[in-house]
Amino acid sequence: MRALLAERGPHARKLRRVLDLLAGDWHTLAELVRLPAVPRRTVQELLTAVGDDLESSGDRFRLAPAKAADYAEFGAGDDLVDPVDALVSRHTAHLRSILADIADVPPPLSALDHVQATAETALKRALWLNTTYDLAGRTLLCLGDHDLTSLAVCAVNPDVEVVVVDVDDRLLEYISVRAEERGWPVRTVHADFRFGLPPALLESADLVFSDPPYTPEGIALFAGRAIECLADMGRGRVLLAYGFSDRTPALGLKVQQELQRLGLVFEAILPAFHRFDGAQAIGSAADLYVCRPTSRRSVSPAAAAKTAIYTHGPQSVEASGPGSTALAALVDLAPRPESSPPPKPRAPGWADPIGKGAASLAVDLSGDPGPWLLRTLLACSPGRMAALVPNNHPDVASGAGQQGLRSLVDTRFALRFLRSTPDGKHCVVVADQVLAGTLDVGGLAVREVLMRAHGKLGNVWREALVTATHGALTKREARERIGDHDDLELRLIDLPRHRIAALLPLIRASASQ
Repeated sequence: MRALLAERGPHARKLRRVLDLLAGDWHTLAELVRLPAVPRRTVQELLTAVGDDLESSGDRFRLAPAKAADYAEFGAGDDLVDPVDALVSRHTAHLRSILADIADVPPPLSALDHVQATAETALKRALWLNTTYDLAGRTLLCLGDHDLTSLAVCAVNPDVEVVVVDVDDRLLEYISVRAEERGWPVRTVHADFRFGLPPALLESADLVFSDPPYTPEGIALFAGRAIECLADMGRGRVLLAYGFSDRTPALGLKVQQELQRLGLVFEAILPAFHRFDGAQAIGSAADLYVCRPTSRRSVSPAAAAKTAIYTHGPQSVEASGPGSTALAALVDLAPRPESSPPPKPRAPGWADPIGKGAASLAVDLSGDPGPWLLRTLLACSPGRMAALVPNNHPDVASGAGQQGLRSLVDTRFALRFLRSTPDGKHCVVVADQVLAGTLDVGGLAVREVLMRAHGKLGNVWREALVTATHGALTKREARERIGDHDDLELRLIDLPRHRIAALLPLIRASASQ
């Protein structure tokens, strides 16, 4: 043990705290990693050094009581308490509420690098933000929020306006429901940051918080989008969670270089501020980066084109893609007029309408984490499309999933689901246009809105009513029928899925009055 601590030099303090934990009580390996924020491999090296003086019971460890005194000289012997951690301990009611929220949050998706932060961390973020900044009347934008930082902030200060932007429709619905139940001013918007930001979010926020994928590509993309969202470059701040193992400092260097390339100045880096149930390779901890922008730099097209930004799954930096055989089958199955050449496979993306002027589309969505298929259907300009998706995609893997997708686009497309095609890992979804002559006036109005998913909803809805009624309604009368609605300034394609599902019946009903 003396040799191990000597090898660590001035950085042995955390290992001494691991020994204090082992001397005090039983602890799991996860706790020995998370509590002192030590990488898993380092903890395992310490346990090996303890050797026969270590006792285990299931997945728990401790120093043998008869040997604990022999290790007393190696302990840290301190009881340091972070002032924000002390503040957390005085907000037990908020902590209980956050624990309950996290218990019901949709399961994490490894393909999106979801690792759940502890409830204490969510509350700590909220308290730090509230004691550092004047939040009342300000706008906090959360780029991704599986940790529910948005709900924690509102619990601490319900006078701050929070906007949550995420690619996970399940999460957006969950946050919307919880916030609405409590009367908190939380808005949710859908986006995949690789394919752009909703226009309504540009230059809209006072502060932006994000816990992005911990790859240089992921950090650069999320930080770049955060800068685009700041309303005031002088007063705005970008707050990032990022952690790397003390065993791999070169990775940390790459990430910090990416942030500096974006023109971000580090006002502060608070070590081990965030704690996680997982991410043991980095000690289940991450630092808080407080960044000040020096210039407004949009994400470059080259950076946005890098869809592989995660550490796991089909969109990880090491993923290989679907292969030429699967793409060839996709092209063969794409519906098209007989005189038209086969379409070339397109990459995912829906920042603008796709395929204008084309007879049909073939789109490679093999890396779809769930929401891409619906957004691609909404963005499709031609009346024919085929998409390659994972065979376990939530919209194709069950009858209920297929019916859910059909119910959203059935006035625009008739869908066929070719499961296990061209192989067991993939499914091809074929979409053929529905003829307008088969629809009633309500269906025509919904169809018109779906076909213009990139327009401002208030304008598109109004024009859809005029078109569906063949001019029987004037623009003013159509606007009066619509009335007030929270989403009229947004685009349909930027709405969370649950709000699209709730909106379409309202559009249908407004045309049938």
